[in-house]
Amino acid sequence: MEQITLTTAVTMHQQNDLPVAVWSRETLTALIDLPLLELLWQAQSVHRAHFDPRSVQLSTLLSIKTGGCPEDCGYCPQSAHHSTDLARQSLLTTEQVLAAAQRAKQAGASRFCMGGAWRNPRDKDLDQVITMITGVRDLGLETCATLGMLTPVQAERLQQAGLDYYNHNIDSDREFYGSIIHTRDFQDRLDTLDAVRQAGMKVCCGGIVGMGESRAQRAGLIYELTQLDPAPESVPINLLVQVEGTPLYGQEVLDPFEFVRTIAVARIALPTSRVRLSAGREGLSDEMQALCFMAGANSIFYGERLLTTDNPDQQRDQRLFERLGLYAEPA
Repeated sequence: MEQITLTTAVTMHQQNDLPVAVWSRETLTALIDLPLLELLWQAQSVHRAHFDPRSVQLSTLLSIKTGGCPEDCGYCPQSAHHSTDLARQSLLTTEQVLAAAQRAKQAGASRFCMGGAWRNPRDKDLDQVITMITGVRDLGLETCATLGMLTPVQAERLQQAGLDYYNHNIDSDREFYGSIIHTRDFQDRLDTLDAVRQAGMKVCCGGIVGMGESRAQRAGLIYELTQLDPAPESVPINLLVQVEGTPLYGQEVLDPFEFVRTIAVARIALPTSRVRLSAGREGLSDEMQALCFMAGANSIFYGERLLTTDNPDQQRDQRLFERLGLYAEPA
C-alpha cells in the first residue's frame, strides 16, 4: 500500500474545502503504518500549525448517575448485563454536583463533564440535569454532558439550558462495532450526534482502543470521525480499562506504541479538534504520555476518578506538566 506523506496530506487539504472529503480508510491505514518517528513528526507538524504546542485543556468528568445501564457494551462495568463489583448510585443532587464542579475549578479544570449511565435519559431526569448545567455554567466553567441517546427535543432542551458540549462516542470502527455492542447499532450513535449538531451544540466524540481490534480498524475509527460534518471539537481517545466481570476482561493488552499511533493519526486527520487522553491514562507511564503529547494530544481528563475507573492524581499531572514545560489552558 502506498504510504502517505505530510506533503501529500497538506496538498490534499489545500485542494478541498473540507478535510473530511480527502481521507479514506486506505490513506489512514497507510498513515498509521508509517514508521513511528515519521508519524510523530507529521503529527507534531500538523499540531503546531493549529495549536500552541505547550497548552493542554483540562476537563474533569463526574459520574452523576452510576450503574444499571441497560446497554451491553462489552467494555463497560456500568452495564446491567455484566457482573462487576460496581455499586449502583442514583442521580446525585444538584448540590453534590456543584460542590464537585467547584473543586474541579479550583484544581484548574476549565470544563466540567457530567456522565449519566442511561440508555437515554427520562424527561424528569433531564430536568434535574438541566439545573446542574445552569449551576456549573454560573461557576464559570464550560459544560459537557454524556447521558446516552437523545431525541431531537431533548437535545434542544440541553442547548437552551446552555450546555456547551455533548459527548457521545462512536466507540469503534463501524465494522468492529457489532463485536462489542449488541443493544444499539452504529447508526443509533450517529442519529444522536446529528440531533446534537442540529440543536447547535458542540460535539465531543471519540472511541476506545485495545478492545481486540486490528491496527487497520483503529485507523477505521479515525476515518469514521472524519466523516462527521463538521468534525468533533473534542476527540477523546480511550485506552481500554479492563474490569473483571466485563466481556473484555482478559483481553490482550494493547502495545502502548499502538495507542500513540492512534493519537497521531487523530491529530493529522482532525487537525483542528482537541484530541484528549481519556480512560486508561492511569496505566501509561510519564514517558508514554509525553509521546502522546508529542503526537498531538492537547487535552486530558483531570482528577482522580474518571466515571468509575482510576485516573492519575492531580499532583502527578502537575509534576508531569512541569517536567515537560506544558501548562493548562486558562479557563
